[in-house]
Amino acid sequence: MTKRPAVGDKQDKGSDVQAMFASIAPRYDLLNRVLSLGVDRGWRRAAAHEALALKPARVLDVATGTADFALELKTRAPQAEVIGSDFVPQMLAIGREKAAARHIDIRLEEGDALNLPYPDGSFDTITCAFGFRNFADYARGLAEFHRVLAPGGRAVILEFPPPRPGLLGSLFRVYFQHVLPRIGGLISGNAGAYSYLPESVLAFPEPERLAGLMRATGFRTRYRLLTFGIAAIHVGDKLP
Repeated sequence: MTKRPAVGDKQDKGSDVQAMFASIAPRYDLLNRVLSLGVDRGWRRAAAHEALALKPARVLDVATGTADFALELKTRAPQAEVIGSDFVPQMLAIGREKAAARHIDIRLEEGDALNLPYPDGSFDTITCAFGFRNFADYARGLAEFHRVLAPGGRAVILEFPPPRPGLLGSLFRVYFQHVLPRIGGLISGNAGAYSYLPESVLAFPEPERLAGLMRATGFRTRYRLLTFGIAAIHVGDKLP
């Protein structure tokens, strides 16, 4: 059984996160659809619209997992070069199978989000969909995004913020903490992985705090909440 990773910022959790996602890779896509009731597809569409608004020629999807978002981007912008980067080989292998089955030409490469294997200014757009909260150091991850972006480039982060105050937030918190781990554990065989998910969301910065981290890195930043605050899109533009 894999060790449940630590949650939050400034945590030594990289190898534990890697092992956890390797263990659930075969059922990861199915679980995403079931646990989000399919709403995650709409969130990805909204994030893709922001990511492609400036018509980028080169796009890097960080923490690409099984490449759902990288495939979405390439489908919407076939003229763009899309690269997906992740440090879990088992997830990338599934992404490559999906890309081949759909005859979509993307590159999927192993890489550490905190030490991206690309030169400065390599990409016009960088995206990260539901992977940023797994980073061991948020500021370092943002610094890497900023480094490999070309001047005038854009970073788009799609993530789960902590549930907001109020009735809906309370209901979502109950679902996330009690229902989701049970379903996830039954389907994946790894209950710990789906206990980690709600814990990592509860430990994640509030949207305004994440926006502040992005501004401190040098991004011009805005964000918007989706589906009553269950998800959020943060957009950071690097100054020309």
